Amino acid sequence: MPQYVDDEIYHVFNRGAHRFPIFFDSENYRYCLRLVEKYARRYSVSRLAHCLMPNHYHFVLRQDKAGSISLFLQTVFNAYVQAVNKHTGHKGTLFERCAQGLLIDSDDYAMQVIRYIHLNPVAAGLVTAPDEWEFSDYGTWIIKETTEHPSHGFRSRFFLEGNTYASFVENMRYLLASKSVEFPDYRFSR
Repeated sequence: MPQYVDDEIYHVFNRGAHRFPIFFDSENYRYCLRLVEKYARRYSVSRLAHCLMPNHYHFVLRQDKAGSISLFLQTVFNAYVQAVNKHTGHKGTLFERCAQGLLIDSDDYAMQVIRYIHLNPVAAGLVTAPDEWEFSDYGTWIIKETTEHPSHGFRSRFFLEGNTYASFVENMRYLLASKSVEFPDYRFSR
């Protein structure tokens, strides 16, 4: 596992073994998000953005003071795999490998990665617009009101309101639809 450092931000992702699904129904997604919510506080991890896809996941996480992204991931996904295995009768791991974590070392890179994460379901053809995918926090990013959610404080560093972020995402969605640009892959070092 990568070495995570306090007060740094990381793009964390993993996919199913053999690229098989890791989420089998809507309750699987919801259960995983409940685990994330529960253990983020315990391990002092702030979830700044996320998107759960049928065979992989993306998170943008900040390790807060004296926190542990490693223990957070280990606890969340061990619990998740055990529950799914019990429910489906599957044995063994669901995942290809340990989660990968890439340091997000600039504001521009952070915004590119978060937009990439929120557009993932569109690029995969699961929905036509990011607000149609219920297993990402895109909706949290675009709401007008400011909340206590860590993503809002983070968003306000770059965008005054949710509709400004929505325009930022929509511009890329338009470019992708018109085939003016290729969908970038931020799962690898820049």
